[in-house]
Amino acid sequence: MTTTYAALLRGINVSGRKRVPMPELRTVLTELGHTGIATHLQSGNAVFRSETDDEDLLAAALEKALHRRLGFAVDCLVRDAAYLAAVARACPFPAAELEGKQLHATFFDRPVDADRFAGLEAGDFLPEEFRLGDRCLYLYAPDGLGRSKLAVALGRPRHVKGLTATSRNWNTVAKLVELTRG
Repeated sequence: MTTTYAALLRGINVSGRKRVPMPELRTVLTELGHTGIATHLQSGNAVFRSETDDEDLLAAALEKALHRRLGFAVDCLVRDAAYLAAVARACPFPAAELEGKQLHATFFDRPVDADRFAGLEAGDFLPEEFRLGDRCLYLYAPDGLGRSKLAVALGRPRHVKGLTATSRNWNTVAKLVELTRG
């Protein structure tokens, strides 16, 4: 039985650094034996099917193959279709009423608890807000991520140290849900 997954690559194709052309990503996924491969945008989103049911194993194999092929490390998260759909359903903000640039999901490699973000005074960042979900953080930034003071605070090492994390705007989250749906 095959499962549909999304691979989320962290920190590639930004400012000309860590260039991962999407055709190369598709080739690597094919060489790993995956099927139904498609990429979305140039920011490291790929959809594929696999008989393997271990997301961490899939991510580790992809990281190793990309390093071997491209000569540099790329952190990867792999999430199945059911997880992505659950993240979309659990969004605590009115996603349908917001522009995609106003809402983001940061995906983590493991569960995080609220203690990790202790010390952030919510009132200091209003109208920006965040909520934790299942291995993700939802960020409402009405002026976009590029102007978000809360995003900067959330990304400080004391909050994300030891985690692999990668963010996607809500348009991308919705598209990945659609692409992994079938």
